[in-house]
Amino acid sequence: MRQYFSSVSVSTRGPAPYPITRDVERVVEKSGVLDGLVTCVIRHTSASLLIQENADPDVLRDLSDFLARVVPRGSDLYRHNAEGPDDMPSHIRCMLTQTTLGIPLRRRHLLLGRWQGIYLFEHRDRPHEREVAIHIIGE
Repeated sequence: MRQYFSSVSVSTRGPAPYPITRDVERVVEKSGVLDGLVTCVIRHTSASLLIQENADPDVLRDLSDFLARVVPRGSDLYRHNAEGPDDMPSHIRCMLTQTTLGIPLRRRHLLLGRWQGIYLFEHRDRPHEREVAIHIIGE
């Protein structure tokens, strides 16, 4: 059994899903692992990870709009607002989505569906440098 550790940095420009499938695929290629499991973990509490539709960009826009309706911004709604009105809503949006993804690996290919892609979902208003830790285990 082999293990490989790496990370991917993503520069965000504000709230939106950012595609990272190709970045993860490059890490898989470097790892030399053929079959196994790829685990991705975002190392932040105000951004998350998604496996979602990669063909129609309206899906990603609708997801962003939905989260904005379900978890609105507003300093009068939350106690925790140390970093501004997007602070606590970003933590809640992170809680409602995912911070870890496990993706099977077969013949050095991520076993994603035809229309699936991996995204880092930024929840904060200002730009950030985000890190996704990647662990690959297998043969």
